[in-house]
Amino acid sequence: MLYTTTGMTSRRFSIRVQGTLAALASAFFLGMTPIFGKLAIRAGMSPLAVAAWRTVLATLLLFVLLRVLRPQWLYIHSLGLIGSMLAGAINGLGSLFYYSALARIDASLGQLLFALYPIFLSLWLWLDRHPFTRWTWIRLALALPAVYFLTQADPSAPADPVGVAMALFASAMYALHLPINQRVLYEAPAPTVTLYTLTAMSLVVALAYVLIGPRTLPTTPERWQPLLGLTLVTFASRLTLFLGVKNIGGMQAALLGLGELAVTVFFAHWWLGETLTPRQWIGAGLLLVVMLLGRFDHTQRPRPQRGGWLRWLQPPDLG
Repeated sequence: MLYTTTGMTSRRFSIRVQGTLAALASAFFLGMTPIFGKLAIRAGMSPLAVAAWRTVLATLLLFVLLRVLRPQWLYIHSLGLIGSMLAGAINGLGSLFYYSALARIDASLGQLLFALYPIFLSLWLWLDRHPFTRWTWIRLALALPAVYFLTQADPSAPADPVGVAMALFASAMYALHLPINQRVLYEAPAPTVTLYTLTAMSLVVALAYVLIGPRTLPTTPERWQPLLGLTLVTFASRLTLFLGVKNIGGMQAALLGLGELAVTVFFAHWWLGETLTPRQWIGAGLLLVVMLLGRFDHTQRPRPQRGGWLRWLQPPDLG
């Protein structure tokens, strides 16, 4: 019995470590998306074109890899498919607004507003009957000033209100798709959920690209190089994000994902020529504290709930 208990404890720890590392990797890749996105938009690509090309290419890349290496992972139960497609459609809508916001406001401000998704996520998860520990709330409380200090807007240049509203809407949609995918991940592998979520995202953004336009094409190196980088980080961030959500839950993955701001600030300084301020360094330090406090936050790996507003996504044998 002692051996069995020790083995189960070790396995839970391993799963948590794997989920934490996946969430941190996702944060790095997500932190690179506004950099590549801004470079593509500066090169003349329309926001809708950036959203469409990066999502469709990432979806095709994942499908080919699964078809060749793990064809059994192409199967998903019907409710899982519906949930993944719903989450993808929601996030696809959010991505259209996010890249449209990047065309109107600075990348740093866009990330500030988008990084509010743990706040939106706390509401969605509360509605789905997932309680939080005291440490979770402490980390959330520290995350808010960290976000504020990291991405201070210039007081002399008021932000475009339409761009701000678009970024906030994108943040809320990104947060909404996480608990939906979390329900599906109880019974499906992370790569499978990633594929069908990206498929739905591709349908939404491609439809908007075709119907609304302008249909700009990546015809020059200045356009296709950042678009290729954006495609690769989209593919990697989606895969690692859902692995993190599967093993440590949507809220913990979202909190660790706040590290993407530090990534964005660093590469915006190095690549886009943005200047780091003392306040931004304070914000980076607070984010580091948020991530380090994760070792004290012993929230259990999420389990299927019998209630909640997402209960319809459970397979029949879990109801």
